[in-house]
Amino acid sequence: MARYVREVVLNKPGDFVQFIMDDYLRKNGFVMSDWKGEPAFRTGDAAIEGYKYLKWGYMNGVFHLEAWMKGTFGGEWNLDGFVGSLQKKPYRESLEQLLVLLGQPLPQGGQMQQMPGGYPIPVQTSDNTGAATMALVFGILSVVTGFFIPILGILFGCLGFSRARMGGGSTKAGMATVGKVLSIIGIIVSIGMWALNFIIAMGMLY
Repeated sequence: MARYVREVVLNKPGDFVQFIMDDYLRKNGFVMSDWKGEPAFRTGDAAIEGYKYLKWGYMNGVFHLEAWMKGTFGGEWNLDGFVGSLQKKPYRESLEQLLVLLGQPLPQGGQMQQMPGGYPIPVQTSDNTGAATMALVFGILSVVTGFFIPILGILFGCLGFSRARMGGGSTKAGMATVGKVLSIIGIIVSIGMWALNFIIAMGMLY
């Protein structure tokens, strides 16, 4: 089993941990799924960014987290190493930010606030606006480079697509959507230019 595993002593109220986790899972597009008979949350897709998995638990003040990606041949990838690093790195960083959110100090006393679906006191939650911005940037780069350097167009397109999914649950969801569309266009353009270059090269040989 190759997984990113963290155990952190939080000693926080269970409803606070549940609230932060529900917020993180929702904003990052996780859904309850199955990993070889084992219940786990899953996000991503099989074609472009790969499937990402997560399990968590909280007992006696200790938070337990397990995360991994589906490997090329169906095995588990942890979130370290060179292979798949372009997709592992942002996922690992988002988990590290999650641990920071879980460890945030809770206000003592003061006015209680109860927003619809919110926590009784003001707390910081996941913010994926940066991912939405990067989705737009990568999407533009994908389209531009796709005409000249197709491999870069595909690379930027995949990066933009994954960031768009993360940014889709942020306040900049519209920007994330534009980035996603541009990333898809960039990938299509890149594949088309790659095929065209191949046909031209073959024609020159014969």
